[in-house]
Amino acid sequence: MGNRMAMTMAEKILASHSGRREVRAGEYVVADVDLAMMKYSVSDIPKGMKKAGITQGLTRVWEPDKVVLVNDYDGPAPDKNVKTAQRQKEARELADKLRLPHFYDVSSGICHQVTFDEGFVVPGGLAVATDSHTPIYGSLNCAGTGIGEAEMAWVLAYGSLWFLVPESIRIQTKGTLPFGVMAKDLYLYLSGTYGTDFAQYKSLEWYGEAVETMSLDGRMCLGNQAVELGAKFCMFEADQKVHDFLAGRARRTYTPVTADKDASYCNEILVECAALRPAVALPHNMAVVVPASDLPHVPIQQANIGGCASGRLEDIEIAAKILEGKHVHKGVRCILGAADWYVFYQALQAGYIQTLVAAGVTVCHPHCGPCTGGIGALADHETCITATSRNFKGRMGSPNAEIYMGSAATVAASALTGYITDPREVLS
Repeated sequence: MGNRMAMTMAEKILASHSGRREVRAGEYVVADVDLAMMKYSVSDIPKGMKKAGITQGLTRVWEPDKVVLVNDYDGPAPDKNVKTAQRQKEARELADKLRLPHFYDVSSGICHQVTFDEGFVVPGGLAVATDSHTPIYGSLNCAGTGIGEAEMAWVLAYGSLWFLVPESIRIQTKGTLPFGVMAKDLYLYLSGTYGTDFAQYKSLEWYGEAVETMSLDGRMCLGNQAVELGAKFCMFEADQKVHDFLAGRARRTYTPVTADKDASYCNEILVECAALRPAVALPHNMAVVVPASDLPHVPIQQANIGGCASGRLEDIEIAAKILEGKHVHKGVRCILGAADWYVFYQALQAGYIQTLVAAGVTVCHPHCGPCTGGIGALADHETCITATSRNFKGRMGSPNAEIYMGSAATVAASALTGYITDPREVLS
């Protein structure tokens, strides 16, 4: 038989899930899926069935226990939004019709955080979801990627999907993150240095002291933002932090994957972490990034922390630390939403929610609103700095509003001063 070729993490997962001993970048495989996660866009699945050539429609799913459905996007439906309310109703009806055991309604939180906290994401797995930020699952050593409704229709019917095996990029971090620098700043360094498409249909693999010492919250941020670099997957090794997180939580046994030492990469990037500083992406392009300290005093009217990029305990904690005993600047609306109710409860127990409310922060329920304009929509010519996943033009309301992007620390510091601020200026 000979020796098996060396493989990356993504290659190993696609090989094991396609019944292959080995795969190479550039090959096509049909791989079995461990987890299919859907949002309320499940109401589009019947149309996806027709597009995929499945004429019988959605009458059953291949393995209900591997399907998770979350009503998260605008839950509960806001502002007499009948279209959203109708789609959420259809999701409930479909979950009941198909007897899906893992349906999470509007009282749960954001889909990716729910799947983490409920133990569906495990190392060595292969997950697909009808959301672009699914590479976040790589923070738990699970290959995750976003797909469309037609592809999901096929997965629901047959439990498998074709994949092009991606090339992989190895990112090596040297040293740890400096004071005041968060995982978001590390992502912004990559997007500002290499652009927002350098990882197009690639798998990112993260290594080095910075990611080893980083919290799972930080890794989840990097995995979430990987799609903004074009990445198909974003992989981390499963260390003790992952095993501790999954202890008593994982819904199935798992086998982590590691890349072989002589695995082949199409590119290798070294990040000198000592040189990193709090960073800000300018409107409306995450490839245009400057140090927060280099910006002139840009006044803001809104500051957002939340979503699946920055709504975790670490983000809430740093905001509370910056704002404790102080108050949000007059004229600034600071909005914060936890990623799910589990995170919210952790923050409540730690006293962070009380601190933030006392500081004048609007703490909303866990949902996607702080990221999408579902809450805190921007008016013409207003300026917002956000720690959420995107700063696209018009994403949070008026296309004539300006959206900057930074870490939760940078956003909280800016909410305190009333202008875009390097958080090191206010952190003690």
